[in-house]
Amino acid sequence: MTSSDKQFRPLAVPAVTVGGFWGKWQDAVCDETASILLDRCIAAGMLQAIDVTQPSPGVVIPFHSMSPTMPETEEKARVSTQMFWDSDFAKSIETIAYALYRKPNAELEKRADDIIDLYEKLQQEDGYVNSWFQRIRPGRRWTNLRDHHELYCAGHMIEAAVAYFQATGKRKFLDIMCRYVDYMLTVFGHGEDQLPGYCGHPEIELALVKLARVTGNQKYLDLSKFFVDERGTEPHFFDEEARRDGREPKAYVFGNYEYSQSHLPVREQKKVVGHAVRAMYLYSGMADLATEYQDDSLTSALETLWDDLTTKQMYITGGIGPSASNEGFTDYYDLPNDTAYAETCASVALVFWASRMLGRGPNRRFADIMEQALYNGALTGLSMDGKTFFYDNPLESTGKHHRWKWHHCPCCPPNIARLVASVGSYMYAGSDKEIAVHLYGESSASFELAGGAKVQLSQKTAYPYDGAIALSLGLAAPARFTLSLRIPEWAAGAKLAVNGEPLDLSSVEIDGYARIEREWKDGDAVLLELPLELRPLYANPKVRQDAGRVSLMRGPLVYCAEEVDNGADLSAVRVVDTPAIAGTAVLNDLNGALAVDIEVQRNKIEDWGTTLYRSAPPKAEPAKVRLVPYHLWDNRAPGAMLVWFQAQ
Repeated sequence: MTSSDKQFRPLAVPAVTVGGFWGKWQDAVCDETASILLDRCIAAGMLQAIDVTQPSPGVVIPFHSMSPTMPETEEKARVSTQMFWDSDFAKSIETIAYALYRKPNAELEKRADDIIDLYEKLQQEDGYVNSWFQRIRPGRRWTNLRDHHELYCAGHMIEAAVAYFQATGKRKFLDIMCRYVDYMLTVFGHGEDQLPGYCGHPEIELALVKLARVTGNQKYLDLSKFFVDERGTEPHFFDEEARRDGREPKAYVFGNYEYSQSHLPVREQKKVVGHAVRAMYLYSGMADLATEYQDDSLTSALETLWDDLTTKQMYITGGIGPSASNEGFTDYYDLPNDTAYAETCASVALVFWASRMLGRGPNRRFADIMEQALYNGALTGLSMDGKTFFYDNPLESTGKHHRWKWHHCPCCPPNIARLVASVGSYMYAGSDKEIAVHLYGESSASFELAGGAKVQLSQKTAYPYDGAIALSLGLAAPARFTLSLRIPEWAAGAKLAVNGEPLDLSSVEIDGYARIEREWKDGDAVLLELPLELRPLYANPKVRQDAGRVSLMRGPLVYCAEEVDNGADLSAVRVVDTPAIAGTAVLNDLNGALAVDIEVQRNKIEDWGTTLYRSAPPKAEPAKVRLVPYHLWDNRAPGAMLVWFQAQ
């Protein structure tokens, strides 16, 4: 990629108001999820952990060892998911912050204020604040960055502090975290008695960029760059750290540092490996830094990794990381459906990464995947009523996989909640002289361009169920800038008109965006029509689990069949290349989702008999199958679900 002076940054959450499809989801977060997150965090014991007026709760969630050879009495490399309780609290506060934009809630705001007050009292004089290392295991500060999530927790707390400051104007949490990061600047570096280290679980890198942007302090950006640049260099920090701590570096349950993407310097990494969420958070931070520093070396590395992920290791839903054993990646083209781990957090983090890859200019290569992961891999992690959650997301179920209320590692609930509550900031981005529309949905956004030109952009649409998108612009005075609209790769035959005059897409399309440069005036209208036709998709023949199978998408949505609509034995369904649509239906019990009924062939199971095997194949008969958006499965009666069907 050639160097560019363009820097696109997403709009701040308060600059975008959403309605329609996303408005319903945000209302669920505001009305239910935001308070549920706090309730369940407190029920788990997190409040007691940060309250210095109460006794320490001790270890509530048992340890497990990161070293298979380590004696049970040795705790230096043992971990508990309790170590990152601060991150769960932080993401919950961040969700509340975004929810307050949409629906002010004095009670919820006070609850968040009270928690922030406790963190202020917990913070030590030097700025350090972490409930685990202050209240549960004091004396272990900065001794095991590989395993103990210390900087990861700080990263989520920084993100929450920035969001809460922007939502309420209250600086307390932001000031707490600025003091903490100012202290980190004395801890990390190449000076005498400093640590040339970084976190085993990336996250703080992207958080520091947010902190730098909201405070204007370059030193926070530079610290983020330090963490990224140090990662994977030799001598390896995690080896040196282990020896200092009396641990054997090779006695590591994951065997090598691919697990934490620290096996090589980041610019030398070519393959997406290890823990999926860690990878996505790291790449998100790298992409932010590529934008801020105009760093083509980071961008080049990221583009290689992007292609590796999206052409060899990603589910059709935008789910990533098929394995539960490492919560991450295995081999190329290994995408099992019924055992897919595809953690909700991983798809949420893929949305983060894709969004940041757009920082150097609109390109549907990234925005299409952002949309795919958002609507399918991530959103399925939240129930329609906002009360229950998926951690892992298989693409096939016999009816035993259901959402849960909470988890011993509750990272996913606040992660999908904060994404939904802030989705408007992923829809749009702006540079000095350009407005980019990455995602479509009922919304209104406010921009300020170079020279002080203020633009109000509104979308009227029933997307993703209808492809007609009407955009209108409001300006106090005419202004010249570029309006860039994503034309999804799947939208063959898309049409565009400005003020009623058709526009030849081929004449303005660059990198999958219609980039319309002109002098815009108040009341200008743009109509974009994206064909939403049910289309079959097939996997690369190397994906053995999908051989001879077909899936179906409509617009950005993956569709599936559920037992509640179609009865059992969904694997008996055979779908032709281009299935005939027998009808559609709006399902009020699924948030007004559009169901699609298709004509199929279905194996006659009842004629098979009692034998397990026989020499003749089953007979089939014409049938109809109802498909619903995958992200909505398991919101009604429990039962089987299927994404990939037999191809006729």
